[in-house]
Amino acid sequence: MLNTILIILALGIGGLLLYAALRSNIFRIARSTIIDAAPETIFAILNDLRRGAEWSPFERQDPNLKPVFTGPATGTGATMEWSGSKQIGAGRFSIVETVAPTHLAATLDMYRPMKSSNRVTYTLEPVSARRTKLTWAMEGQMNFVARLFGTVCNSEKMVGKEFDKGLAELKRIAEQETATAA
Repeated sequence: MLNTILIILALGIGGLLLYAALRSNIFRIARSTIIDAAPETIFAILNDLRRGAEWSPFERQDPNLKPVFTGPATGTGATMEWSGSKQIGAGRFSIVETVAPTHLAATLDMYRPMKSSNRVTYTLEPVSARRTKLTWAMEGQMNFVARLFGTVCNSEKMVGKEFDKGLAELKRIAEQETATAA
Protein backbone atom coordinates (compact mmCIF):
# COMPACT_ATOMS: atom_id res chain seq x y z
CA MET A 1 0.00 0.00 0.00
CA LEU A 2 2.76 2.46 0.91
CA ASN A 3 4.59 1.64 -2.34
CA THR A 4 1.43 2.41 -4.34
CA ILE A 5 1.02 5.76 -2.60
CA LEU A 6 4.68 6.65 -3.22
CA ILE A 7 4.41 5.68 -6.90
CA ILE A 8 1.25 7.78 -7.34
CA LEU A 9 2.89 10.70 -5.54
CA ALA A 10 6.05 10.40 -7.68
CA LEU A 11 3.98 10.25 -10.87
CA GLY A 12 1.99 13.29 -9.78
CA ILE A 13 5.12 15.32 -9.02
CA GLY A 14 6.76 14.10 -12.22
CA GLY A 15 3.68 15.07 -14.20
CA LEU A 16 3.62 18.54 -12.63
CA LEU A 17 7.32 19.07 -13.41
CA LEU A 18 6.85 17.86 -16.98
CA TYR A 19 3.84 20.12 -17.47
CA ALA A 20 5.80 23.13 -16.18
CA ALA A 21 8.77 22.28 -18.42
CA LEU A 22 6.53 22.11 -21.50
CA ARG A 23 4.71 25.40 -20.82
CA SER A 24 5.64 28.40 -22.93
CA ASN A 25 8.44 30.46 -21.45
CA ILE A 26 6.86 33.67 -22.79
CA PHE A 27 4.11 35.49 -20.90
CA ARG A 28 1.96 38.55 -21.57
CA ILE A 29 -0.46 40.20 -19.21
CA ALA A 30 -2.62 43.07 -20.44
CA ARG A 31 -5.59 45.05 -19.20
CA SER A 32 -7.47 47.96 -20.79
CA THR A 33 -9.91 50.64 -19.77
CA ILE A 34 -11.68 53.60 -21.34
CA ILE A 35 -10.82 56.95 -19.76
CA ASP A 36 -12.82 60.15 -20.29
CA ALA A 37 -9.69 62.20 -20.97
CA ALA A 38 -7.53 63.07 -23.96
CA PRO A 39 -4.46 60.90 -24.60
CA GLU A 40 -2.23 63.90 -23.82
CA THR A 41 -3.57 64.12 -20.25
CA ILE A 42 -3.02 60.42 -19.56
CA PHE A 43 0.35 60.32 -21.29
CA ALA A 44 1.63 63.20 -19.14
CA ILE A 45 0.82 61.21 -15.99
CA LEU A 46 2.47 58.02 -17.26
CA ASN A 47 5.52 59.85 -18.61
CA ASP A 48 6.38 61.23 -15.15
CA LEU A 49 7.52 58.32 -12.97
CA ARG A 50 7.24 60.49 -9.86
CA ARG A 51 3.47 60.44 -10.35
CA GLY A 52 3.40 56.64 -10.05
CA ALA A 53 2.85 56.95 -6.31
CA GLU A 54 -0.53 58.54 -7.12
CA TRP A 55 -1.90 55.58 -9.05
CA SER A 56 0.42 52.54 -9.16
CA PRO A 57 -0.92 49.67 -7.01
CA PHE A 58 2.61 48.29 -6.73
CA GLU A 59 4.00 51.45 -5.17
CA ARG A 60 1.03 51.65 -2.82
CA GLN A 61 1.68 48.14 -1.41
CA ASP A 62 4.61 49.40 0.66
CA PRO A 63 4.00 52.69 2.55
CA ASN A 64 7.70 52.77 3.50
CA LEU A 65 8.88 52.56 -0.11
CA LYS A 66 11.50 55.20 -0.88
CA PRO A 67 12.01 55.33 -4.64
CA VAL A 68 15.18 56.86 -6.10
CA PHE A 69 14.72 58.74 -9.37
CA THR A 70 17.54 59.29 -11.85
CA GLY A 71 17.79 60.62 -15.36
CA PRO A 72 15.44 63.21 -16.81
CA ALA A 73 12.25 64.09 -14.95
CA THR A 74 10.11 62.70 -17.77
CA GLY A 75 10.44 60.65 -20.93
CA THR A 76 13.10 58.34 -22.26
CA GLY A 77 15.82 57.74 -19.69
CA ALA A 78 13.65 58.54 -16.66
CA THR A 79 14.37 55.81 -14.12
CA MET A 80 13.05 54.74 -10.74
CA GLU A 81 14.84 52.25 -8.49
CA TRP A 82 13.48 50.90 -5.24
CA SER A 83 14.03 48.43 -2.47
CA GLY A 84 10.99 47.59 -0.42
CA SER A 85 9.13 44.95 1.53
CA LYS A 86 8.94 41.28 0.57
CA GLN A 87 5.77 42.04 -1.41
CA ILE A 88 7.24 44.86 -3.50
CA GLY A 89 10.81 43.55 -3.72
CA ALA A 90 13.60 45.51 -5.31
CA GLY A 91 14.02 46.61 -8.88
CA ARG A 92 14.41 49.25 -11.53
CA PHE A 93 11.84 50.75 -13.92
CA SER A 94 13.19 52.78 -16.87
CA ILE A 95 11.32 54.50 -19.69
CA VAL A 96 12.99 53.36 -22.91
CA GLU A 97 10.65 54.65 -25.61
CA THR A 98 7.98 57.33 -25.94
CA VAL A 99 5.77 58.35 -28.81
CA ALA A 100 3.66 61.12 -27.33
CA PRO A 101 0.77 60.82 -26.75
CA THR A 102 0.11 57.25 -27.92
CA HIS A 103 2.85 54.93 -26.65
CA LEU A 104 5.25 54.54 -23.76
CA ALA A 105 7.54 51.53 -23.21
CA ALA A 106 9.71 50.72 -20.22
CA THR A 107 11.93 47.97 -18.90
CA LEU A 108 11.14 46.46 -15.53
CA ASP A 109 14.12 44.70 -13.98
CA MET A 110 13.35 42.90 -10.74
CA TYR A 111 16.23 42.01 -8.43
CA ARG A 112 14.12 40.36 -5.74
CA PRO A 113 12.08 38.43 -4.78
CA MET A 114 12.89 36.76 -8.10
CA LYS A 115 15.19 38.10 -10.80
CA SER A 116 13.43 38.95 -14.04
CA SER A 117 13.51 41.42 -16.87
CA ASN A 118 10.23 42.41 -18.52
CA ARG A 119 8.90 44.98 -20.96
CA VAL A 120 5.99 47.18 -19.90
CA THR A 121 3.96 49.13 -22.44
CA TYR A 122 1.18 51.67 -22.23
CA THR A 123 -0.80 52.15 -25.44
CA LEU A 124 -3.22 55.05 -25.73
CA GLU A 125 -5.82 54.96 -28.50
CA PRO A 126 -8.21 57.89 -28.99
CA VAL A 127 -11.83 56.73 -28.93
CA SER A 128 -13.25 60.23 -29.41
CA ALA A 129 -12.08 63.80 -28.79
CA ARG A 130 -12.08 63.32 -25.00
CA ARG A 131 -12.05 59.53 -24.56
CA THR A 132 -9.06 57.23 -24.68
CA LYS A 133 -8.56 53.49 -24.53
CA LEU A 134 -5.51 52.78 -22.37
CA THR A 135 -3.89 49.34 -22.47
CA TRP A 136 -1.28 48.43 -19.85
CA ALA A 137 0.74 45.35 -20.77
CA MET A 138 3.74 43.47 -19.45
CA GLU A 139 5.59 40.71 -21.24
CA GLY A 140 8.74 38.74 -20.79
CA GLN A 141 10.28 35.34 -20.40
CA MET A 142 9.72 32.90 -17.55
CA ASN A 143 12.39 30.58 -16.24
CA PHE A 144 11.47 27.07 -15.10
CA VAL A 145 10.76 28.16 -11.52
CA ALA A 146 8.33 30.83 -12.74
CA ARG A 147 6.59 28.33 -15.04
CA LEU A 148 6.34 25.86 -12.14
CA PHE A 149 4.93 28.59 -9.88
CA GLY A 150 2.44 29.46 -12.63
CA THR A 151 1.06 25.91 -12.65
CA VAL A 152 0.10 26.25 -9.00
CA CYS A 153 -0.73 29.96 -8.82
CA ASN A 154 -2.37 31.98 -11.62
CA SER A 155 0.09 34.85 -12.01
CA GLU A 156 -1.94 36.37 -14.85
CA LYS A 157 -4.96 36.81 -12.57
CA MET A 158 -2.85 38.07 -9.64
CA VAL A 159 -0.96 40.68 -11.66
CA GLY A 160 -4.00 41.45 -13.82
CA LYS A 161 -5.98 42.30 -10.68
CA GLU A 162 -3.29 44.83 -9.73
CA PHE A 163 -3.33 46.27 -13.27
CA ASP A 164 -7.10 46.71 -12.95
CA LYS A 165 -6.64 48.61 -9.67
CA GLY A 166 -3.98 50.84 -11.20
CA LEU A 167 -6.05 51.56 -14.29
CA ALA A 168 -9.06 52.48 -12.14
CA GLU A 169 -6.96 54.91 -10.09
CA LEU A 170 -5.29 56.36 -13.20
CA LYS A 171 -8.76 56.81 -14.74
CA ARG A 172 -9.94 58.67 -11.63
CA ILE A 173 -6.92 61.01 -11.66
CA ALA A 174 -7.01 61.73 -15.42
CA GLU A 175 -10.75 62.36 -15.42
CA GLN A 176 -10.40 64.64 -12.39
CA GLU A 177 -7.64 66.62 -14.13
CA THR A 178 -9.77 66.88 -17.27
CA ALA A 179 -12.77 68.15 -15.28
CA THR A 180 -10.62 70.67 -13.41
CA ALA A 181 -9.11 72.00 -16.68
CA ALA A 182 -12.54 72.42 -18.32
